[in-house]
Amino acid sequence: MAENTNTAEEATMDELIKLIEQRAATYGLLSRLFRVEIDQELLDQLHGMRFPAATGNSDVDEGYLRLAKYLSNTWENSLTDLAVDYTRVFIGHGVDAFSAAYPFESVYTSEKRLLMQDARDEVLAIYRSAGLDKQDSWKEGEDHVALELEFEQILANRTVEALRRGDEDEAAALLTTQQNFLEDHLLSWVPMMTADMKRFAKTDLYQGLAYLTDGFLNTDKAFLDDVLTDEE
Repeated sequence: MAENTNTAEEATMDELIKLIEQRAATYGLLSRLFRVEIDQELLDQLHGMRFPAATGNSDVDEGYLRLAKYLSNTWENSLTDLAVDYTRVFIGHGVDAFSAAYPFESVYTSEKRLLMQDARDEVLAIYRSAGLDKQDSWKEGEDHVALELEFEQILANRTVEALRRGDEDEAAALLTTQQNFLEDHLLSWVPMMTADMKRFAKTDLYQGLAYLTDGFLNTDKAFLDDVLTDEE
């Protein structure tokens, strides 16, 4: 009986590790899609992906549907179309702070919608407390959505490593950090940004990215809440 119990526990742990690996992969994909324009390598990667049809979250499903729709209709100038849409959505025409879905937490959480405000200082301190700093090649602020998503990806990967070596306390601490960062930062402003994305995006790919991001962040919050409640 003891042997069967251990096998069941191992199966449950393997399942948890797999779910966290999937979370990390999704955070990584979202981070890349927000970071810079899509290149041929990424477009080829997207073409090779299979998107689920019914995840249980309507926003995730809508996001994947729009991504699949776009990818099924690509043509020789798709990269140009996507580059133009990326600029339209995230950079805008620069007339005011409301002409694009500016991908910075400071813009959505500061009274005057300015860059490099308190949110940037807060996330920078969190990154550094985790032993992380941005690469020299990255010239944008640390509160860019791509970096915030990548931070969650890195912590998810660290959680997998902790679980594999049997350090459940470290894994729980890492999951708690992910939960807090998701609630205090990503979910405090990304829904406002994705609402703007839906206003400005002309391609199904960036429309889909807005829906997918909304849905994934909400399902991830539910996942983390459940896992950490079980830990307690």
